[in-house]
Amino acid sequence: MSAIVVYIDQLDAPGKLSTTVSQLLTLARGAGEPVAVVAGPVSASVLAELGAQGVTRVLNSEQAELGEFLVATKADLLAQSAAAVSASAVLVENSAAGKEIAARAGVSLNAGVITDAVSVTTDGGTLVAHKSILAGSWTVEAQATSAVAVISVKAHSIEAAPAAEPTTPVVEAVEVAFSPASLGARVVSRTPRAASGRPELEDARIIVAGGRGVDGDFTPIEELADVLGAAVGASRAATDAGWISHASQVGQTGKKVSPQLYISVGISGAIQQKAGMQTSKLIVAVNKDAESPIFEIADFGIVGDLFKVLPQAVEEIKKRRA
Repeated sequence: MSAIVVYIDQLDAPGKLSTTVSQLLTLARGAGEPVAVVAGPVSASVLAELGAQGVTRVLNSEQAELGEFLVATKADLLAQSAAAVSASAVLVENSAAGKEIAARAGVSLNAGVITDAVSVTTDGGTLVAHKSILAGSWTVEAQATSAVAVISVKAHSIEAAPAAEPTTPVVEAVEVAFSPASLGARVVSRTPRAASGRPELEDARIIVAGGRGVDGDFTPIEELADVLGAAVGASRAATDAGWISHASQVGQTGKKVSPQLYISVGISGAIQQKAGMQTSKLIVAVNKDAESPIFEIADFGIVGDLFKVLPQAVEEIKKRRA
């Protein structure tokens, strides 16, 4: 059975696996033998989680360079580990950092790189990535012709599930030979981002996103997000206006997400916005313009004033939970 490597970053949030990583491990288990490559410490709790996912082999490095430099050092770890186990595929998260790691590892491995996959299947032992392209107008299958494929997979493309039989993973220390180019830029300081208490946008199962229609007031968006345990997103118009951080932008030039539920509020649904969220499992749109393009792709649509609709939704949700 071929090795399917999954990259796991434990440098910033050690002690537990993210939901996205658990989903990648589930995909890897269905395609071959899941092998975890971990940057940072491997705690007993992480090891137990990896065992529950059927991982038998963990390649680990705690070298200081992994945290002191940019993502190039992590790509070195991933590429060298994948080569050591003769991996047939490498799976990474579809975040900005994940895609950069994928690109760099792909160069080192002389591998085909596929990004923005919404699912991964096997065809005769070869991994096939399914992608939604041209703002969701087409679904295509992509397959690397190289010996190894590097694939970044959108969060929530698959439900994470434990292995039928848990394993006892063996941890193997990896000594990475970092390239001089990887050590070319050092991180000299870090400023922690203010914690919102909400899930990360790319990991969230539910996203409530606001656009030009909020007219600078994201309060109704945040209140609905909080009662749903959702992340807050935004269109480019809202972030460009300075109403919310650019880190919340969803779209062609922002983050590409694929949650279980995406609630679009006061967003017209131009093609640039659709490119970032059209693969969501369920789309609900709230807009006072009945002709808004967002209704073309919404599963459920509400034509109305968001400042009236959202508070009613919040109150009803609170009642039903009381």
